[in-house]
Amino acid sequence: MRVPEQPPARQAKVELEPTDRSGAELFRVLRSDGSADPATDPKVGSKDLGSLYRLMLLNRALDERMTTLQRQGRIGFYIGSVGEEASILGSAFVMRPNDWIFPAYREHGATLMRGMPLPRFLANLFGNELDPIRGRQMPCHEAWEPGHVASSSSPLATQLPHAVGVGWAARLKGRDDVALAYFGDGATSTHDFHTGLNFAGVFKAQTIFLCRNNQWAISVPLSAQTASETLAIKARAYGLPGVRVDGNDLLAVIAVTRQAHERARSGQGATLIEAVTYRVKGHSTSDDPRAYRKDDEVEPWLRRDPLVLLRQHLVHLGVLTGAEDETLRAQAEEEIRTAAAQVEKAGPPALESLFEDVFAKIPWHLEEQRAEALSASRPTRLE
Repeated sequence: MRVPEQPPARQAKVELEPTDRSGAELFRVLRSDGSADPATDPKVGSKDLGSLYRLMLLNRALDERMTTLQRQGRIGFYIGSVGEEASILGSAFVMRPNDWIFPAYREHGATLMRGMPLPRFLANLFGNELDPIRGRQMPCHEAWEPGHVASSSSPLATQLPHAVGVGWAARLKGRDDVALAYFGDGATSTHDFHTGLNFAGVFKAQTIFLCRNNQWAISVPLSAQTASETLAIKARAYGLPGVRVDGNDLLAVIAVTRQAHERARSGQGATLIEAVTYRVKGHSTSDDPRAYRKDDEVEPWLRRDPLVLLRQHLVHLGVLTGAEDETLRAQAEEEIRTAAAQVEKAGPPALESLFEDVFAKIPWHLEEQRAEALSASRPTRLE
């Protein structure tokens, strides 16, 4: 599912200059009554907002269905983005086809927005014969070259230097390509975070760093992650602007990312965006957050669910009714259920594929191993 390209719009003014308290304030657009602050509204058309809402619903339905399938033993692992959809999809919406996305491992919605077919994504989760990676990559670690989405990697922040390299190369070549790198609050404690931001600051790489500050790095709370006042303020040490945005406010994320994008492609360099949000579910299906946090911590964030905020805004604009919303939700759930059922029917990758994609021409010793494996896998007739 691809969101239509947005038309040029008046840019909301967001302060992106490094100061002593860079990024200390939280940037918002949506008000409690569903209206948008006219001073900061990025003026996204109702058609695009509707497409974004449908994609957010699809993303949520995907997370819920895949979690169920994992619990049933039908897929091995899943990592979702419940509560973080606005920070992911709002920022990805700003990126053009020639720009690059460097995801962490929760940005499935961004990958679908960039054109990856849903069955292709699901095949990675099942690891079956429909999976182009042939079941060799961890689930939820997709890549989509046609949409300029780089491969995900489990080690934290390793994608940041890569995104800086793409942003720097664009600057050297005189191109206006921009790279967007996603990561979580836990990644800010890694050496690649320092390496990436330092290099980007020195060489003015055309890169946007988007930190999804969801308050938890698996079981480590933000308070045990850093003594810094905010994560955005860390940008100042690297000579970069840092901005702190309400990560559940889709319009605010779009406004801030647009400004960072304009800054990058105009040769002014990189920006660090701290999208303040919350990881509503566990880190992954392998995690039980009840072991380290209380339910009453989650409740306030549920009231600011990004889907709820955007739905209120669409209702305020008069482009969505309650009945239409129920229909859209049912359609999203059915699309996920139908696609998953179809992909699940496929068999496992062929045994001989285990020996492929290693050498351009399979050497003799692997040929022998393949022949032996295939011979051993054939059923033996009992006399």
